[in-house]
Amino acid sequence: MTGNRFDTLSESAFVQLRKLLEGRPGGAPTMDLTVGEPKHPIPDFVKSVLNENISDFAPYPPPGGSFALRQAISIWMARRYGVKPLDPETQIAAVNGTREALFNACLAVTPTTKASKQPIIILPNPFYHCYGSGVAAAGAEPYYWNATAETGHLPDLDGIDEATWERTAVVFMCSPANPQGAAAGGDYWRRLLTLARKHDVVVFADECYSEIYFGDPPTGAIEAADGDTSNLLIFNSLSKRSNMAGLRSGFVAGDAKLIAQIMKLRRLGGAPVPLPLCAVSAACWQDEAHVEVSRALYASKFKLIENAIGNRFGYQTPDGGFFLWLNTQMEWGLDGEAATLRLWDEAGMRVLPGGYLAHNTPRGHPGTDYIRVAVVYDAATTTEMLDRLTSIKA
Repeated sequence: MTGNRFDTLSESAFVQLRKLLEGRPGGAPTMDLTVGEPKHPIPDFVKSVLNENISDFAPYPPPGGSFALRQAISIWMARRYGVKPLDPETQIAAVNGTREALFNACLAVTPTTKASKQPIIILPNPFYHCYGSGVAAAGAEPYYWNATAETGHLPDLDGIDEATWERTAVVFMCSPANPQGAAAGGDYWRRLLTLARKHDVVVFADECYSEIYFGDPPTGAIEAADGDTSNLLIFNSLSKRSNMAGLRSGFVAGDAKLIAQIMKLRRLGGAPVPLPLCAVSAACWQDEAHVEVSRALYASKFKLIENAIGNRFGYQTPDGGFFLWLNTQMEWGLDGEAATLRLWDEAGMRVLPGGYLAHNTPRGHPGTDYIRVAVVYDAATTTEMLDRLTSIKA
């Protein structure tokens, strides 16, 4: 056999980074700032909830998660976004983290053809790499939708022509964005949804960073749509919100017809969330106190960053999320890969070149001049990170 639909995919950013730094000793004790893995404490109640439900590891869990979890998610969404609660039975599915859900949703909802041609799936550029693997698995053609400083780090809604929209089956939108942290406002969401519905396109609203923000709460897609879920799927998880990346618990919610397609696939080949983890997850969605504590910790660290960096690297405090998206070309005259090597060689800092998180297009490469730095450690480690970063001179 020759050829594979995944042959066109680049290696993950972390594999590329390993190859880049291979054989090079760092210039200081290693500080790994590559992975978006929160280091804040997990909620205090998790242990007791898990212990109370430990016997439920025995039965097979339902494919869409426990009703109690889906109901907790529905109530949380209604409270957070001011919309009518979604139907836990038909509009919400619990999943093993949103990476799995984002990938499998591509398989579940992408048609074999659109406008009698290979379907297109639109990805923001830069983008979370599982989007690209979902596109390849669904047999679709990727369309990389550049988000640059000139467009406020949100993809340009005027940049997609009518012929592309006609062939498009799915459009991914991440808000707040990974890596830039830009959040779409209500007008942006409404315009995107209007375009999508006009062309029978499904919007995948990846909102995994929605609860880490530094001003007003980011507008959700369902909020902008006033609760109308037609052609809309919303993805969120407890990895960032509750500092529980290892729980592997998230949800997909929205259009009942689309949820039914996802559930059909899950019943045939999905891995349900175990019932004790459903109980822990429900407790997390029901509690806001731990989220507020965590958000305050992030806010204090980003104040340190503002004071240390100012407007260097083209820096602006993001709307949400916990990444720095720093323009090293502007500050040091180095592209992201060269800057990554210098930070490693001189300061022992492992960061990700922005070029590893984006794709080159005829309209330019929006990642080459940048690095991504994960702000996930405590204040003392963040201060050390800033000291090392600002010690590098042009």
